[in-house]
Amino acid sequence: MNTSKILFVCLGNICRSPMAHGLVRHLAENQFVRLDVDSCGTSGYHAGEAPDLRAQAKMKEKGIDISDLRSRAFSQSDFNEFDEIYVMDLSNLKDVMAMAQTEEHKNKVQLFLKLGTEETLEVPDPYYGSEDGFELVYQLLQNSAKTLIANHK
Repeated sequence: MNTSKILFVCLGNICRSPMAHGLVRHLAENQFVRLDVDSCGTSGYHAGEAPDLRAQAKMKEKGIDISDLRSRAFSQSDFNEFDEIYVMDLSNLKDVMAMAQTEEHKNKVQLFLKLGTEETLEVPDPYYGSEDGFELVYQLLQNSAKTLIANHK
């Protein structure tokens, strides 16, 4: 059985995408689902940095450690490296799709919340807000993460 390679993308790769990365990695490990998970940002502003301390604290509160993750920028080669690419908002979708060179590349990309049952399709960026924003992000990611795992069982 092949291991599916999943990529999560947000703007800076220090809040939303590492939270999705950590959550899906955690669920996959606990449910013995073989996934190779990574995350990145459409910008390289935070390249090499660990996730935002507020994102780390929220995930730790949920029993998930994301302190090992490091930010990197999305690359053209990611289209060939990953089977599925999930973006956090419409701006990320536009930026990633602009780099896609083939229909096959474009078909790998979708909004992550489209997998779940959320009314919204965008995960709001909590970076400039309060701690509450990180709880909201975690709650929004839940259904889509569970659906993703179920789809790979």
